[in-house]
Amino acid sequence: MRAAARAFGARWRDRIAASDPGLLRLAAGLRTVGAISLTLAVLSLLGADVSHLVAGAIASMVATFAIREKQRDRQAVTLALGLPVAYASMSLAALLGSRPLAGDVFFVVLIFCAVYGRRFGDRGTALGLVGFQVYFLSLFVGVTGSTLPGFYAVLAVAFVCSAAARFALVPQTPTGILQRLREAFRARLAQLLAAHLELLDAGPDDIDKALAHVREGTARLHETAMLIQGRLDEGTPDEATARLVQRRIADAEIAAERLGLLLLTARSAERADTLTLHLPGAPLPEGGHLPVRDEALAALRRDLGALRLLVRISVAEGTATAQVRNRLLGYRDEENLPKASPAVQDVFRGVGEAARAVLGLRVALDGPQDESDDSPETARSREELDAEDAAIGGSEDDEEAAGETGLRRPTTRAAVQVAVGSSLAIVGGELLSAHRWYWAVLTCWIVFLNTASTGEILVKGSRRLLGTVLGVVAGIALAGLVGHHTWTAFAVVLLCVFAMFYTAPLSYTLMSFFVTAALGVLYTLLHTYSTAVLVLRVEETALGAACGIFAAALVLPVHTDRRTNELLTTVLDRLAEVTEAAVEQLSGGAPAELLDRARDLDQALADLRGATQPLTHPVTPLRTRRDTARYVVALLETCAYHARTLAAMAELLPTQRSIVADPGLRRAGQRIRHNIGAISARVAGEPSTAEVLTGPSIASLLATGGPGTPRYGRVTDRVLRHLQRLDEAVVGLARPLGAPVAAPPK
Repeated sequence: MRAAARAFGARWRDRIAASDPGLLRLAAGLRTVGAISLTLAVLSLLGADVSHLVAGAIASMVATFAIREKQRDRQAVTLALGLPVAYASMSLAALLGSRPLAGDVFFVVLIFCAVYGRRFGDRGTALGLVGFQVYFLSLFVGVTGSTLPGFYAVLAVAFVCSAAARFALVPQTPTGILQRLREAFRARLAQLLAAHLELLDAGPDDIDKALAHVREGTARLHETAMLIQGRLDEGTPDEATARLVQRRIADAEIAAERLGLLLLTARSAERADTLTLHLPGAPLPEGGHLPVRDEALAALRRDLGALRLLVRISVAEGTATAQVRNRLLGYRDEENLPKASPAVQDVFRGVGEAARAVLGLRVALDGPQDESDDSPETARSREELDAEDAAIGGSEDDEEAAGETGLRRPTTRAAVQVAVGSSLAIVGGELLSAHRWYWAVLTCWIVFLNTASTGEILVKGSRRLLGTVLGVVAGIALAGLVGHHTWTAFAVVLLCVFAMFYTAPLSYTLMSFFVTAALGVLYTLLHTYSTAVLVLRVEETALGAACGIFAAALVLPVHTDRRTNELLTTVLDRLAEVTEAAVEQLSGGAPAELLDRARDLDQALADLRGATQPLTHPVTPLRTRRDTARYVVALLETCAYHARTLAAMAELLPTQRSIVADPGLRRAGQRIRHNIGAISARVAGEPSTAEVLTGPSIASLLATGGPGTPRYGRVTDRVLRHLQRLDEAVVGLARPLGAPVAAPPK
């Protein structure tokens, strides 16, 4: 029973870790709920009335979610600075409450300053958010000059309770967050291997579903790797440790992605393209077929399950586990491969490389391991890993791109846009309601947060409106249930707040739904609830979203095409940098910070993926444009995979005797670099006559040293294979992006 209970608990821990990497969403929800609960408890002991309780709950929520810095000391400083900002904002709201025109003008100025403050980093963003939200809070609860001292005390209690929740009740340290992200990476890697098993066994009717699970698992693993990358500097004791973890995470991610591609090839009549993993809806080449069911396939199924087990356990346990690890690592040697078709043998080789990556991951994350049961293959793998670890070092290049200035600066542009939109929202909101006009301003403000183009604002505004409409229905139902039972109502509000923060990164519509539902209950507590009030909230929300979209479209607009072209140019530039540096190092050139550059490419691609959401939204009427955007992003993800793999192989060069620099690779990479530059110039609108070149395969540009088909184990052959796939993907970008293609030489 105990073993079953432990297994059940381990499975649920893995599921939670995989669904919420680092438990960041869970911690945000618990921290906010804890701050609000503590504030309500203190204020109730002090005999506060309902309006003060509501103000305290909102203020503690704002003080908690506004702080986004990673270092605890910086969080404390920002929280301390936030209290005087809140005092000033509330004082001005109370002072200007009897002067509507002056109050409206100041509100617009405050909004401009709050958005402009983003240029000063996380602290400027947090203080601007506190100032705006506390001003809104003052309007919501009706703070006046005579009631100001009591609300000052409420703010002080709220900020102190927020600090207690952040640093005592739900503490988070960079080291702890990174540790949980590592566990999430393990859990998601295990889930991806389970998807690989599903793909191996899927019949003709289930193949599309299995392939979709592999795509989803690959994307989720990559997402976690990027989260880890962003936490390494704060969560590790020194740069060498950070680079070691970064290297092992990258190895495991590449090995898992390559294993999925090899499985696709084993199920295909020809070698599968990496695009199949990245393009939603792309079919398996040739429709897919099941490999011949024989002993080799049964062994492959067993070994994929064994590899998943090795990933799930955090510490190596006993001789049995060591034997499994030794068997999987043995597939790195040709003589240990079972008799099977070449494609299935490639999968076994991929299992061996994945096992090596898991071994390196375990050593990097868990420290030295028991080596008493190592086989010769395992000992060789450890020696390779030790040599790589010893070679890790170097310093990062500090590069700071020149930014735009004046009104072209993103923060200035956004501040002007939101100020104009808010002015329109104030005028329109007051026409709808002289007392609830600020809801329109709040919506206009929110649709500009974390958006950079008109299309993004349109999508965010529509999602907020949908969530608000659904939340009004829920708010009516909840208000009827709780009536005027104060503590029942606050309990419902706390549940809604937790759900709001837990779902915020997943769905903006859901977050808006829970916000509106909670507000319906708060209105009940303030004795201002009515169906008409909630309907007015929908109207004000629609008005605010419309004003935001109008301002974004007409005032210093950043059209979606321009935004995506800028980000696309950045992705192509990063791709060219990684490819050129990797090929140069593989050709015998000086070492470079390849993994850092590869992660810069990944981050640029993630930014582009977010910016194309308005183009790829399911309801967009421009179907052809949507399909083109998806295709281009999928091709770029394919390019990024091959570039990451080349970078990882290049970093092995100084430590692996099996890898020898080959100066001929420079010639093989020249065409790729030229083609990326030609496409980048076309996207950026630069005057250029460069054309995308086609011709012989990359492999034919470099003699591989022998007749016939190159052997799998030859590193140069593997490098050429990735260069060839990268070349094909880059040429494939020319048509959808309108880059001219030169006629192939005769």
